[in-house]
Amino acid sequence: MTPYYRKMSSPLLSQRRTTLVSGAVSVLLLLTSQRAICSNGLPLDTTVVEASESSLRQTIREIAADAHGKVSVACSLPGSSLNCDLDPHAHPPMQSVFKFPLALTILHQIEQGTLSLDQPIRFLPSDRFVPHAYSPLQDKYPDAGVDIPVRELLRLSVSLSDNVAADILLRIAGGPKVVDTYIASLGVTGFHLMDGEHELHRDVKAQYRNWFEPAGAIQLLRRIADNSPISKEHTALLLEWMQPTSRMKRIQRDLPEGTRIAHKSGTSDVDKGVAHATNDIGIVTLPDGRQLAIAVFITDATADEATRESVIARIARAAYDAAAKSH
Repeated sequence: MTPYYRKMSSPLLSQRRTTLVSGAVSVLLLLTSQRAICSNGLPLDTTVVEASESSLRQTIREIAADAHGKVSVACSLPGSSLNCDLDPHAHPPMQSVFKFPLALTILHQIEQGTLSLDQPIRFLPSDRFVPHAYSPLQDKYPDAGVDIPVRELLRLSVSLSDNVAADILLRIAGGPKVVDTYIASLGVTGFHLMDGEHELHRDVKAQYRNWFEPAGAIQLLRRIADNSPISKEHTALLLEWMQPTSRMKRIQRDLPEGTRIAHKSGTSDVDKGVAHATNDIGIVTLPDGRQLAIAVFITDATADEATRESVIARIARAAYDAAAKSH
């Protein structure tokens, strides 16, 4: 059979060849353009990046379902489009996570000259918790009436989440409003502190007045990691207090052995099978030195503690793996 193109008239055949050549040139120019974009450090195909981000968020949603509660997540990695968002502007009760911005506020006041690290602060009988709440400080000095250096109060509050130490710091800082105002002055949005530990232990509803949007927590973590509002010396001290001394069961649990992390967790009581808050926020150092900020808050969950902590650990690992591949 005679090929179809041989039956064409000469002008029609010429037009078809021109069209084919033009199309091939267009494809070649598109590929060349994409290679040029790639050489400038941008993705070759944005749809691939978008699909990867969508896959990460879907993975996080699937993991979050195991908590049987409300889970809100955010993360950030400079120089990448990493996106972990899951209800990032929710208002989860932060519980002891507030001790991180509290410590930052105290360090700021030290740099302003209103306090000093070695300044002794009286542990008053009225600072004690009755009935007793978690406090290594009160365990050591059950009758109070002793002077404790600001440095030690900070360490106890951030490293050990000591409730008495935190409320003493809140007292000398000037109260929750002072902390709230200072954090807002840093450009951090979505942070709200109204009550200290004493009120949180008196009224179960009070914890919902102290909230931190995951997106806001990421803003604060990024300030510390990238452009700290306090001196290098005090920043290093704060990060040292935030480093776990033993392997933790939340953000750190599923990360590769030896991964550096600075974090602050927060945990509520469980009432009638409902855990009001199981939280962890932190800065994770990747193998190449980049720093991933991540915040995971679990609110009003009915899953047991091991499952809630596993949800945080698995979300952190998914974010870590995606971050390690992101450039």
